[in-house]
Amino acid sequence: MGIEKKINDLKEKERLAELGGGEARIERQHRAGKLTARERIRLLLDEGSFQEMDKLVRHQCHDFGMEKKRIYGDGVVTGYGTINGRTVFVFAQDFTVFGGSLSLTNAAKICKIMDLAMKVGVPVIGLNDSGGARIQEGVASLAGYADIFLRNVLASGVIPQISAIMGPCAGGAVYSPALTDFIIMTKNISNMFITGPDVIREVTHEEVTMEELGGAETHNTISGVAHFAAEDEEHTFDLIRELLSFIPDNNLEDPPLLETTDPSDRVEEELNEVVPDDPNQPYDIRQVIRLVVDDNYFFEVQEHYAPNIVIGFARLAGQSVGIVANQPDHLAGVLDINASDKAARFVRFCDAFNIPLITFEDVPGFLPGVAQEHGGIIRHGAKLLYAFAEATVPKITIITRKAYGGAYCVMASKHIRADINYAYPTAEIAVMGPEGAVSIVYKRELDAAASPAELHQEKVKEFREKFANPYIACEKGFLDEVIEPKFTRPKLIAALKMMENKRDSNPAKKHGNIPL
Repeated sequence: MGIEKKINDLKEKERLAELGGGEARIERQHRAGKLTARERIRLLLDEGSFQEMDKLVRHQCHDFGMEKKRIYGDGVVTGYGTINGRTVFVFAQDFTVFGGSLSLTNAAKICKIMDLAMKVGVPVIGLNDSGGARIQEGVASLAGYADIFLRNVLASGVIPQISAIMGPCAGGAVYSPALTDFIIMTKNISNMFITGPDVIREVTHEEVTMEELGGAETHNTISGVAHFAAEDEEHTFDLIRELLSFIPDNNLEDPPLLETTDPSDRVEEELNEVVPDDPNQPYDIRQVIRLVVDDNYFFEVQEHYAPNIVIGFARLAGQSVGIVANQPDHLAGVLDINASDKAARFVRFCDAFNIPLITFEDVPGFLPGVAQEHGGIIRHGAKLLYAFAEATVPKITIITRKAYGGAYCVMASKHIRADINYAYPTAEIAVMGPEGAVSIVYKRELDAAASPAELHQEKVKEFREKFANPYIACEKGFLDEVIEPKFTRPKLIAALKMMENKRDSNPAKKHGNIPL
């Protein structure tokens, strides 16, 4: 009888923990179009795999009447489970309990699973839905945030960290997601900002809505803070599962190898026609990527931010690869501040987690202009240069058309340790485009000519025939091979196979000083 009473007592405590803030608040969460923390975990993880930790933890605050509101779980659900059979740790903030606000106890639960994830070597997924710091706890709540931030930094490059924003995320709360590898925002229910619309109105007199200030669209198109915008909560979980399928559990493992029926020797005649004859005509680089990769499937990252560069994951012969590609369809594929930042961060992620890098290059240079120069294009462009040079994973570059000036060097050229460098016969490798080069090299002749325009066109044609091709770079060994475009897939797969045991390293140091 004694043990039965104790078991019933345990069951009652667990029931109360699972109720969170109670039926009324759960109903309010549902009316807001949001799932509860536990519903989210059930949808994300493999069925029946979730093992909860610290279910009966309660806060230790005794100020402002908080001693009368000690709810089991304290506003965050933590534990571990599996996604497609792979172990992951997860925390989900429970908005029904004190608005999901962070207390010192709440933070300790998150820190505990992060520490365990580091020891075990598996990803951490955070489902964020919180009103921010728990005001009643004062500095203790801030200490809890800082404890989490430290772990985000220490785990960076060791285990993957993924943040899903599924409600408000304001003030200090935004820094933990910002320190993680990928941020997914759910449309219509998520927000991220340092200071909200009311404070902005008070301080700067600017009028802005929460959605305009920090909604999913804003952070996926304007700020670049987020990597994906999910249509709803189920789509959010689909994106997390998809993302995990391309990346390893930790930095000591290789990404998952998937079986594919797509032949490694598949030849694509269409690739011979993709790059236009007119060097100024745009085309969509994603068409090239899809024709080359397994099953024509490309999982694009940050699709709506800095669209002049394309990044994302794909597979070649079942092997996960990271792809970086200039996009001639937008701003001619030019590198600017945002594109440099976007690509640099992705390159560093791939390098940290042993994912080979494939670079498709068609770049006319860096974007000129006062705004770009004053905005620090030199520093931002150097980030991408640094990232490619630092990376020790297998690196393969294909120049499809333009490779001009410093941008040629930056985009994984042979000179910054790219392993294999290919070019299509349509490649143009030079210090600058023919028009600009002629204006400089033949300035005196043009100034003295009776018909400068005619002479300019004649010299442009001459320059293009002499320099706007891949063969001078080939003669110098800066390219390994000029390839017929239709053979791109088998060439890439053969190169990756050759490099499956590649070993490279950087000089011993605490860390480099990337030009942030």
